[in-house]
Amino acid sequence: MTALLFTVILLPMLCAALVIPVGKRTERGRNAFAVAAAAAEFLLLIGCALAYKDGEVRVADLCGFGLSFTADGFSMLYALLAGFAWLIASVFSVDYLAAYRNKNRLWFFHLFTLGCVVGMFLSADLLTAFVFFEMMSLASYPWVAHDETKPALKAAETYLAVAVIGGMVCLMGLFLLSHELGTLAFSELRAAAAAADRTVLYIAGGCLLFGFGAKAGMFPLHIWLPKAHPVAPAPQSALLSGVLTKTGVFGVLLLTSRIFAGSEAWGLAVLLLGTVTMALGAVLAVLSVDMKRILACSSVSQIGFILIGAAMLAMPGAEKTAAVFGTVMHMINHTLIKLLLFCLAGVVYRNLHALDLND
Repeated sequence: MTALLFTVILLPMLCAALVIPVGKRTERGRNAFAVAAAAAEFLLLIGCALAYKDGEVRVADLCGFGLSFTADGFSMLYALLAGFAWLIASVFSVDYLAAYRNKNRLWFFHLFTLGCVVGMFLSADLLTAFVFFEMMSLASYPWVAHDETKPALKAAETYLAVAVIGGMVCLMGLFLLSHELGTLAFSELRAAAAAADRTVLYIAGGCLLFGFGAKAGMFPLHIWLPKAHPVAPAPQSALLSGVLTKTGVFGVLLLTSRIFAGSEAWGLAVLLLGTVTMALGAVLAVLSVDMKRILACSSVSQIGFILIGAAMLAMPGAEKTAAVFGTVMHMINHTLIKLLLFCLAGVVYRNLHALDLND
């Protein structure tokens, strides 16, 4: 079972290393190999979920690096969702990317990012989550820059700047939290936070919220989404919107449920940010004319809805079960819908070579 848990994290990365030499020999073979890798990952995730359905399994110290992983229901749900989305995007990419240059490079980062996302979702502590979160941010940067046009490179610079700044602030929060609580393990955070200095917790939590919110597309860190999505290939745009933003929301949910449950101040802060994000995204979507930009701004708005649900987890007197159920269901719904819509935008672009609604 331990080997299975390691395999679901490492398999996509190992396949990413092989996809380039395979692609240099045969393009058709590379496409088949990449899709097979995504399919194998999804099947392994299903197997992992079935193997660990009766309880939580914790694996400490991957290769002596102090990284730890867990396979509980909450983690596996998002890992399964990511695996399914990657499989669909991989199948769609075979035909869609046919006219693109540097396809070996794109396939490499496509598969490598999958391993990072799964590793982040299956993390058992904040340090492991941070490591894979940052690896994911760097590995997905070439998606945005892939066309190597001036707009693509400029959008990629914005994406990388937000990711790096968010990561640095997030790391500061980790240092503060580790010093105050003495642990970063998810299973120990709630008990440790109960006896901690609230001021330090709020400062550390604010830093972590900044870092996770940057990836989620939370206001005012949403600026990368409307720029990145129009220039990234459609399958990768689908994953950026449908899955990668959810890693940020996943982090916010963990913070809220494990550290700030019952904290009205935290709940109100997340509620305010979620409300502004929701409204701003909707306004930006209405004012946009590029189809993929509209979908990107719509994603910003939907992230706002999800953050409002997350805020309810911290509000005293709120119905926690309903809040969790609604938030999780909307995350799943948004992932699947945006996966479909961005792929449809790709079909439109392949046939009309334009996404401007005025054309």
